Amino acid sequence: MSQENVEIVKRLKAAFNEKDLEAFAAITTPDFEWTTSMMAVEGEVFWGREGIETYFERMREVWDEFRGIASEYRDLGERVLWIGHLEGRGRGSGVPLRASLDVLYDLRDGKISRMHSYLDHGDALRAAGLLK
Repeated sequence: MSQENVEIVKRLKAAFNEKDLEAFAAITTPDFEWTTSMMAVEGEVFWGREGIETYFERMREVWDEFRGIASEYRDLGERVLWIGHLEGRGRGSGVPLRASLDVLYDLRDGKISRMHSYLDHGDALRAAGLLK
């Protein structure tokens, strides 16, 4: 089951990069919880379909380009740790962005129920139970 979870996370990341709100929402549970580290206020939480729509709208307002690039996927059973970075370009400024980012996903019944992003790799590893 866990390798299937990695594939689900890969599909979600593809939907994110393609800015495909419908495909993204279809892979999440109705009670989906998304805690961010960038885009809005660090640590802001977006809930369910409405939260996904809000996040995607903010992306369109702030960024001309914005995508996640994976370096590694760690299969943790009912969780997946995505390790990578973000690349983007600000809408108003044209300033490019490149930032390290890890995302910890929780899965339930073949869908993503929670995702929490981390700017600090050590924080992500601790949250995943891989580092003390």
